[in-house]
Amino acid sequence: MKTADRGMGAEIDYLSDLGRAFGGALLFSLPLMMTMEMWAIGVSAAPARRLAFVIVALPVLYGLAHYAGFSARRGLVNNSLDTLVALAVGFSASAALLAMFNVLDYASLTSAVGQISLQAVPAALGALVARRQLSGDTEEGDEDEASYPGELFLMLAGALYFAMNLAPTEEMRLIAYLTTPSGALGLLALSLILLHVIVFEAGFAGQEEKESPLRAFLDFTLPGYALCLAASFAMLWVFGAVDGHGAGAVMANVVVLALPAALGAAAARLLV
Repeated sequence: MKTADRGMGAEIDYLSDLGRAFGGALLFSLPLMMTMEMWAIGVSAAPARRLAFVIVALPVLYGLAHYAGFSARRGLVNNSLDTLVALAVGFSASAALLAMFNVLDYASLTSAVGQISLQAVPAALGALVARRQLSGDTEEGDEDEASYPGELFLMLAGALYFAMNLAPTEEMRLIAYLTTPSGALGLLALSLILLHVIVFEAGFAGQEEKESPLRAFLDFTLPGYALCLAASFAMLWVFGAVDGHGAGAVMANVVVLALPAALGAAAARLLV
């Protein structure tokens, strides 16, 4: 009887984890699901680019499964299972919501799958951080024990999420088009300042208790901003925002998008 009770309790816990995963998926992906540009990009983006987006997202999702996860289980097998389940949740939630919104291109299966796949990745990100965001658990998570590379990974995940939400929008491209060279330099400086202030004031697990501002700048701010630039370029490429543009225009887009990406990187530990 005790064995049966334990089994039933484990099943109930798993269903609770799964329910939070769906809630996290909706919480983190709904803004993109209700963005017109994302519907169009899902149709127009090349299938190879959409597939690359999902494949490249896999190690990021696995890392989040390790540091946050929608369940408390850890280890190679459990992290891999959490990653696959999160993707399944992401695809299911995206397909259901887009169908309800009646925005799927039913005339082409490839286009419909493309629309869903682009939305599934941010939904999967939300599913994986749901335990921290929705469970009300006040215990310290695995991310509080992250190594220095782990902290940088969490910054990258935060940068990717914020960049992902803004990269497909026309407004972001318009800002990049209107920005002057001096304005772009100002945005770059502002991004570094905000990233450094938040990182230094909030602190990261990899920092020494009395780490100097200069050490924090060298250890976290500079590499963190480099990750923001990389994440911004990657998201712009996925959504076709750099196609047909010269180096100057691409740099302007990357610097503009790196501002919200820097905020996402700095707030990464709040996200997970």
